[in-house]
Amino acid sequence: MGKSNNQKKRLLEVYDKLYAYYGPQDWWPGDSPFEVAVGAILTQNTNWTNVEKAIANLKAARLLSARALHGLTTSQLASLIRPSGYFNIKAKRLKAFLAFLSESFHGSMKEMKKGDFSSLRPALLGVNGIGPETADSILLYALDKPVFVVDAYTKRVMSRHGVMDPGASYDEYQLLFHRALDNDVPLFNEYHALLVMVGKDFCKPKPLCENCPLTSL
Repeated sequence: MGKSNNQKKRLLEVYDKLYAYYGPQDWWPGDSPFEVAVGAILTQNTNWTNVEKAIANLKAARLLSARALHGLTTSQLASLIRPSGYFNIKAKRLKAFLAFLSESFHGSMKEMKKGDFSSLRPALLGVNGIGPETADSILLYALDKPVFVVDAYTKRVMSRHGVMDPGASYDEYQLLFHRALDNDVPLFNEYHALLVMVGKDFCKPKPLCENCPLTSL
């Protein structure tokens, strides 16, 4: 069996054990593709609980739409998303994304979804403050594009279980999943969500291996 087949087998073993333990995760939480995109930007350097508070503020003010947020000043937006932390920086990043959405897709996530993955990803990476993880979260969770999201949990779990070198780059980790697994959007979605769960519960910086569903691997 070649290396790629071994990696595919290993990745599917990890997935099967996590899915059996946790069940479906129904990610990403959000009532619309636009809300998912906003959440992906706000979740940088914070936890999801804080993001939920910021999104709740936007909903309470009836401003959670591309047009409404685009019409706010950066300081007005920063005030509303304050619970997410780094709110001044994130307000600028959100405004940059809103400008991109407006100029390129008339403010419509539906129009953006029609775009080709090969052009959408570099375009998103060209938006101020949007790096690979945020871009790929928007592409996968808001636009249903076949791309695997790599985060700290992914690297920690995969390196500790000998699937990938801990020093490998974002692109190298992503290529591992893209080569070993078919371009299966629901699988990419569920797998990443499950890695986040096991990373939060067990595969912490100081791991809790005893009851981890992956201990037997």
